[in-house]
Amino acid sequence: MPPQTFKIRGMDCAEEIALLKREVGPLAGGEDSLSFDLINGKMTVDSEEAVAPGSVERAVRRTGMEAIPWESAGETEPGVRGLWKRHGRSVTCSASGVLLATGFVSHGAMHTWWDALTGGEATGLALPAFVTACYAAAVATGGWYIFPKAWLAARRLRPDMNLLMTVAVLGAIGIGEWFEAATVTFLFSLALLLESWSVGRARKAIRALMDLSPARARYICPHDGDIMEKPVEDVPLGATVIVRPGEKIPLDGVVSSGRSNVNQAPITGESTPVMKEPGAEVFAGTINDQGAFEFEVTKTAADTTLARIIRMVEEAQSRRAPSDQWVEKFARIYTPAMMGLAAAVALFPPLLLGGAWETWFYHALVLLVIACPCALVISTPVTIVAGLTSAAKAGVLIKGGAYLEAPARIRALALDKTGTLTFGEPVVQRVTPLNGYSEAELLERAAALEYLSEHPLARAILRRAEEIGVSPPPVEGFQAIKGKGAEGWIGGVRHWIGSQRFASEHNGTAADCEEQALALEDAGHSVVVLCNEEGVLGLISVADAVRPGARDAVEAMRQAGVREIVMLTGDNEGTARAVAEATGVDRYEAGLMPGDKAAAVEALAARHGHAAMVGDGINDAPAMAASGLGIAMGAAGTDAAIETADIALMADDLDKVPWLIHHSRRTVGIIKQNIVFALGLKALFIALALAGWATLWMAIAADMGASLLVISNGLRLLRASDEPNAAAPSEPLPAPSQP
Repeated sequence: MPPQTFKIRGMDCAEEIALLKREVGPLAGGEDSLSFDLINGKMTVDSEEAVAPGSVERAVRRTGMEAIPWESAGETEPGVRGLWKRHGRSVTCSASGVLLATGFVSHGAMHTWWDALTGGEATGLALPAFVTACYAAAVATGGWYIFPKAWLAARRLRPDMNLLMTVAVLGAIGIGEWFEAATVTFLFSLALLLESWSVGRARKAIRALMDLSPARARYICPHDGDIMEKPVEDVPLGATVIVRPGEKIPLDGVVSSGRSNVNQAPITGESTPVMKEPGAEVFAGTINDQGAFEFEVTKTAADTTLARIIRMVEEAQSRRAPSDQWVEKFARIYTPAMMGLAAAVALFPPLLLGGAWETWFYHALVLLVIACPCALVISTPVTIVAGLTSAAKAGVLIKGGAYLEAPARIRALALDKTGTLTFGEPVVQRVTPLNGYSEAELLERAAALEYLSEHPLARAILRRAEEIGVSPPPVEGFQAIKGKGAEGWIGGVRHWIGSQRFASEHNGTAADCEEQALALEDAGHSVVVLCNEEGVLGLISVADAVRPGARDAVEAMRQAGVREIVMLTGDNEGTARAVAEATGVDRYEAGLMPGDKAAAVEALAARHGHAAMVGDGINDAPAMAASGLGIAMGAAGTDAAIETADIALMADDLDKVPWLIHHSRRTVGIIKQNIVFALGLKALFIALALAGWATLWMAIAADMGASLLVISNGLRLLRASDEPNAAAPSEPLPAPSQP
């Protein structure tokens, strides 16, 4: 059977998820058939057996919540019923507070009047019927969403925080403490409202990602050339979209005409705009600067990089963090244990020590209120979602809570060379004219011979020639010699271009520059020699450029607590050594096949316990899997990289790696703060309750305050944290001095 997805109204914490598992699980063949996305209020039923949607909806209704088929979840129900569903919790909580205040003020006013009438000599005034009615109504409205869930928990013999509160409230009423009962109900209702608000805040943070992309796009109709504006879902692949200055880009595509700077921070987290020219990729949700351009649509609205990021962030909620799982397991044991302790407090002192029943029963009620695990249960998921969402805003896509916590434990890092520490694209590093030729003459003739070649070295030479503004002269009799080079006639003179050995085969004087060529090759450069019938025109060295600020990023990783940083590459020893020296890694391993990289990462993890692999997410997949935490570089627009890695850095920015480590440690630190604070406050009030110094309203106020504090502490992660430094100019590989 295909999975069925439902929007669950009223699901705001892990306790409610546990309730749904118990009620809906038997229909679906077990709790394992259910998965939940707390932040988006989503429940998925994936059962091999046919499950009628109606039966699921009825089962959810019994829990006091409501299930709506996901495809209908966006529809707003009109009228009073729809208004109640959206704002009922706020209305009941507000009504409870108003009724509590009314009863309290009325009771105080009546006491003042009675004291004035009797001269203060009366022993007191019985609780008037009006005040009692106000407190009873406050209990009823405040417990509107609590009591049905408590009844279900009692029927199932599975105590939860709703049952704890209900028992405490009924006990307070039983001993005539109406004010205490109303106060507990109102404050607990307020705590649940705050909890719902915190989850809603996290939902809004995710929706903010969805709002990055405009809903409509302006494109050129292929039939008549008219400009049309339609919803992005209706724009066909291959359409030419027009982007004006200051507009958001509506879809992914490739620039076909025009040029402009584009702010890619919403997708990649890059701090500076990127120039977009014909042939460059653009992404939905990024912001055009002052120029105007047109681009060809390459992905539908549902498949853009931004859409994939949103889906990944939403799906990440179901991949629970270890701390989240620990809290849930702890709460399962903690709640029944606290109910047992409360029963012991109510019974043992009166039975064994002759204590007053009413006094110890009250202490037991206080203990029940203190036992509410609300603050503990809500603190972790809110913090995890805030951490995931803020990382996505910074251009770091993390696929789940488990992977959000993992970078905090990293003690060793393996870095791929090509495409990670370097650009993965050869660049001309040095032009050495010989025998009276100028740099321009050398480059224009080399470019002429390389003009028709698709070899990466040839492309690098052509780019350098274009940069300095030289135009290749015409070539006659061009011939490519596979694996060696090329030859042709320029200005009536025969020229050869290729390796030093190839040049020496055609002109013996090329052997004179062998020492220079070998020195460059030892430094990790590929050397191209250009010669003709008269002699050698010069040498051109080409190498992969080290990424901007790679050395600083490696040092930042080290300062973040990474003990060993290793570069892994399939390149030769000379190139690997040069890149390692330029970037400052601790050591390197060269000449590795993909399987060798995986073995190297496994050895690294065995030595340090926790290791990660940073690569391109495709060729390095085996090594990423072996490390236990795969981090893909430059995943924007690369579907395979987003799918392969556990964490995807959307930009080609190594500074994001130390940022990720710090962000992960900050998140884990906040989770620990929340857990310690929640449990510490519980322990303090348990001690106060056993000493007889705590009251019901003090306990619930403390619990509500704890909930508010841990929620606020977790939501701090939504605020912008320190961003990596802006990129520095690219760094070429070191070249030896001329002999």
